[in-house]
Amino acid sequence: MTHPRAQAQDTKTALSKRVRARLQRFFGPWGMFVRGFIKHPVMVGSIVPSSPTLIRHMLRPVDWKNTRLFVEYGPGVGTFCRPVLEHLPGDATLIAIDTNEDFVEYLRKDIRDSRFIAVHGSAADVEKIIADQGFEHADYILSGLPFSTLPTGVGPAIAAATHRALRPGGAFLVYQFRARARDFLAPHFARIDKGFEWVNVPPCFLFWGWKDKAD
Repeated sequence: MTHPRAQAQDTKTALSKRVRARLQRFFGPWGMFVRGFIKHPVMVGSIVPSSPTLIRHMLRPVDWKNTRLFVEYGPGVGTFCRPVLEHLPGDATLIAIDTNEDFVEYLRKDIRDSRFIAVHGSAADVEKIIADQGFEHADYILSGLPFSTLPTGVGPAIAAATHRALRPGGAFLVYQFRARARDFLAPHFARIDKGFEWVNVPPCFLFWGWKDKAD
C-alpha cells in the first residue's frame, strides 16, 4: 500500500512535469530561456538570447574546415548550437555543456543531429567530458557564461581547464557584458583579440583567446 505522503509527492511530481511540458509547447525556446534565467540567474548571463548579428561576429574567426570538435558552455536553448551545426563538417562534433538540466533535456529533444551531444555538467570539467566522448582536445570552445558573477574560484578554474582542453592553435571564444571577462583569460592566453557588438540586448564584449601553437 502506497503511503499517502509518497502518493501526494508522486502526484505533485507528475503535475510539475505536465506543467513544464505545457509551458515548453506554449512558449517554445523563449519560454525555456526565461524560465532558465529565473531558475539560475547567476549561470545565465542575460534574459534575452543572443542576436544573429552577435552570433555571426563571434563565430567569424572559426576555421570550420579544420574543426573536428567544437564545445559550448551554457548553450541555453541552442541559440548558438544551430548556427554552429550549420557550419560544422559532417564528421565533426558539437558538445554543449550546461549545469541546467532543463536546458539539457530541451536540447536533447529539440536538436536531432547525430553530431550534437548535450551534457549535463560543469564547464570546469571540460577535459573529462571531452575525454568521455573520445576526444583529446577541442578546436574551439565557446562561452557566454557570466564570468564576473560566477561563484568565487569557478571562473579561473574554467579558464584554466579550457586552455588545457584546447589544441595548440585553438581558441576560446567568449562573449560577455563586462570587459572584466578578459582578466580571466589573460593568465592563460598570450593573444586575446577583442571586439564589441552593439546589435545585441545588451551590447556585448567579444574576446577570442588563442592558444599558442607551441603549447
